Amino acid sequence: MKYRVRVLALLFLLSIITYIDRVCISVAGPRMQSELGLDPRHWGYVVSAFTLSYAIFEIPSGAMADRTGARNVLTRIVLWWSIFTSLTGAVSNFFVLLFVRFCFGAGEAGAYPGSASAISRWFPARERARATGIVWMASRFGGALSPLLVVPIQQNFGWRMSFYVFGVMGLIWCLVWYWWYRNSPAEKPGVTTKEIQEIGGGAARSHHGMPWGEVLRNSNYWKILAMYHTYCWGSYFYLSWLHTYLQKGRGFTENEMAWASTAPFLCGATGNIVGGTVSDILVRHKGLKIGRRLVGCLGLALSGTMMLLTSQTESKLLTVVFLSLGYGFMDCMLPVAWAVCLDVGGKYAGAVSGSMNMAGQCGSFLTGLSFGYIVSAYNNNYNAPLPLMGTMLLISAFLFTRIDPTRPIVSGEDDHQQIPQAA
Repeated sequence: MKYRVRVLALLFLLSIITYIDRVCISVAGPRMQSELGLDPRHWGYVVSAFTLSYAIFEIPSGAMADRTGARNVLTRIVLWWSIFTSLTGAVSNFFVLLFVRFCFGAGEAGAYPGSASAISRWFPARERARATGIVWMASRFGGALSPLLVVPIQQNFGWRMSFYVFGVMGLIWCLVWYWWYRNSPAEKPGVTTKEIQEIGGGAARSHHGMPWGEVLRNSNYWKILAMYHTYCWGSYFYLSWLHTYLQKGRGFTENEMAWASTAPFLCGATGNIVGGTVSDILVRHKGLKIGRRLVGCLGLALSGTMMLLTSQTESKLLTVVFLSLGYGFMDCMLPVAWAVCLDVGGKYAGAVSGSMNMAGQCGSFLTGLSFGYIVSAYNNNYNAPLPLMGTMLLISAFLFTRIDPTRPIVSGEDDHQQIPQAA
């Protein structure tokens, strides 16, 4: 087995743990709101506190992974968020919960930019969208597993116990990652010269930080940020409000919600691997621009359409179908967007992907907050925010057509010379 496959396996497990921990609070949401006396507006602040700190620390964490490598950075990130996952189970009121979730987001920031940095060092450009798709597919498995694991724990031991249990999982991953992983193929004993050549060198990269003056003048950079910001208006609904929406907005019981909320994440997992694989195939045969743009734009447009249809149906079955298809189509885009950061970022892939994710989490923050206010303003109508989110996804689809993955963010950082560049 090639060593880069083993690296991908560890990143796969990391992504599962990340989303089990992240989605856990959404699944526990109805019980937590009841015990702590939180209304929709309060809950909007709770789910948004995570995204605010996550956004603030994304770029520093991603840039640190570029400079020092993903070994230390991901160990620190997972250790920190595992501690605050467990502490979530100990909160006693609204303000303590806000503080803990803010710290949780600060700790988790950089997890996916760090993974992107590792992929940029361990995978050749022609394999990156598929590798990224596998990492994001794992996140959806984590999201799918979360309600199936959390609900039985909550029913038997209370919602607090679920946070204690899941916090331990990250600590185990930290030990394995730090012991086994190395920041470049050349540093890892056992990696063959042939595999290093396939990857494209494999030497550790060092630099003094991204040249922000040049980057901020690059229109491609701003298009990537705007695309991901508008995308996260739709995406964060699934991570923050889906389980409350199904129970309080659509009348699902807790057990029905556990199974119904699993379907979108399973479709998302499928979308990630399909989108990443199709993009890499198109890149090889049609060039980088078509290979990235076509999959990203189409996935976002279809997901926005599904979100709008969800807001118009009264059927429980169609609600689950539309939401599931919407997340599946949306996630066809996800590995492509992150692969674009590797395409245009070169050795600055962590900082570029961190910038993109920061912009996205700003959208997530606004989504989490506005959802609660819109629901309250429309007399607890949980369908009312969906048209806004569907529209933002359609805007994101248009913006993806304006991104040029063949144009590096920093001059001289063209990291994909070996693949075709047909328009």
